[in-house]
Amino acid sequence: MQTLRTSRWMDADLALYRDMVRRFIAAEIDPHQERWRKQQHVDRALWHKAGEFGMLLADIPEEYGGAGGNYAHMAILFEELAAVGDRAFGVHVHAIVAHYLLNQGTEEQKKKYLPKLARGEMIAAIAMTEPGAGSDLQGVRTRAVKDGDSYLINGSKIFISNGYLADLVVVVAKTDPAAGAKGFSLLLVETRDLPGYRVGRILEKLGQKGQDTCELFFDDVRVGADAVLGGVEGRGFAHLMSELPYERIMLAISAQGAIERALQLTVDYASQRKAFGQPLIEMQNTRFKLAEVKAQAVVGRSFVDDCIERMIAGTMDTTTASIAKLWLSETEGRVMDECLQLFGGYGYMLEYPIAQMYADARVQRIYGGTSEIMKEIIARSL
Repeated sequence: MQTLRTSRWMDADLALYRDMVRRFIAAEIDPHQERWRKQQHVDRALWHKAGEFGMLLADIPEEYGGAGGNYAHMAILFEELAAVGDRAFGVHVHAIVAHYLLNQGTEEQKKKYLPKLARGEMIAAIAMTEPGAGSDLQGVRTRAVKDGDSYLINGSKIFISNGYLADLVVVVAKTDPAAGAKGFSLLLVETRDLPGYRVGRILEKLGQKGQDTCELFFDDVRVGADAVLGGVEGRGFAHLMSELPYERIMLAISAQGAIERALQLTVDYASQRKAFGQPLIEMQNTRFKLAEVKAQAVVGRSFVDDCIERMIAGTMDTTTASIAKLWLSETEGRVMDECLQLFGGYGYMLEYPIAQMYADARVQRIYGGTSEIMKEIIARSL
């Protein structure tokens, strides 16, 4: 199949970096995907190896242990993971936490945590969602109460990616229940041997089975006063809102990579599979369906590349990021459905990648902000 296009933001140095990332994924990730799906999490050793390669925080400044690159380096990683169908390696969440620290943390917090995250010595997670609170943060019940020179955290979280392995959890908690949106704070919780902290079961999901997604429990968990991100209470909501574009463009990139992979897999299958004496791809319905998918893939690639350029330039805005997340995740769902249909009965078998991709894609319209929330944000810009 003809290449969709060459991304404008690519250059010779980035091409070399892509080759390095591709080789790493081929050696350290792709061969282990089935095992990780069965054990419901990746190996901790993967984080150490990725850290040694400088891949975990490629867009974090060198002074904080990162590789000193820009968003293009992370975009390459997200694209290459999508190209092999990986949805187990939680580097996406890890990178989001790093940017909370870089952009919102104190200098002490940056120097303490970012080098460890870059080396894979610590694995990061964000604990936002609760059994009774998802997109609506007003429903958060987890409390962090000041107690002398520390905080006591009580509550529970659910659907936490990287929850099983996480050494550093950014916890969304109410520090002042009477202050509305200004009553939230983000607390940096180091989990190793922490009294009162408990990881629940790894949740059984429809897809993305290799990604550890857990319940977390906090029962009088005590953290120092310096655990508040940025050092000042009440800024949690603002911190969350300011970092959402990074997350949503990241999800859009992953969706685009999955779309391109699904198209290639289906073209290959339709070219080999015969029905009524001819390859499926010679039938008009198959060709027209694949033509529609390719059109969506080309449009998506152009939009995603523009978003990546804006992320590199620092000009991305919340509305555009929400449009990218909405359009790409919804398109990913439609593409997976169309491609699976062209595989016929084989498409329903999990031994065929398209079936796994179909299951993996469904949550893209939910996490990182549901499609309905994206529409609400976009509507406010009208």
